[in-house]
Amino acid sequence: MIEAGTPAPDFSLPDQDGNMVSLGDFADRSLVLSFYPLDFSPRCSDQLSVYQEVLGEIESKGAALVGVSVDSAYCHRAFRRHLNLTMPLLADFHPKGAMSREYGAFQDDFGTTNRSLVLVEDGTVRWSYATSSVKEIPGANLIFDALERS
Repeated sequence: MIEAGTPAPDFSLPDQDGNMVSLGDFADRSLVLSFYPLDFSPRCSDQLSVYQEVLGEIESKGAALVGVSVDSAYCHRAFRRHLNLTMPLLADFHPKGAMSREYGAFQDDFGTTNRSLVLVEDGTVRWSYATSSVKEIPGANLIFDALERS
């Protein structure tokens, strides 16, 4: 997993609508990257639903929350609609997991991202967290704690 203090790797990925989203789009605020394995899996659905419930609070702290997985933009669009999500979902689809690899969030054994969170401010990783098991869902409290410390 990428370490705090590391320059955040730049990225440019399509969101659920095919719009390109880059690290520079968040230069004026904190960015929380939420890496998750797959759209429509039960735990990923639970994870992003929890984050959606607190998204307003995250945004009120001057931060943006973006989901990242190796699914396609088309799959992300259906997943967002299914769960009524409003956060952008970025497709690290091709080359598969390239951005996730740069952040240390790709699992070669499974071909998906791990469940992890990264806080980026001013182009630098300020905090990161990776679960020890794909069954573990990183709670929203971890995001709030990281934002409070930054």
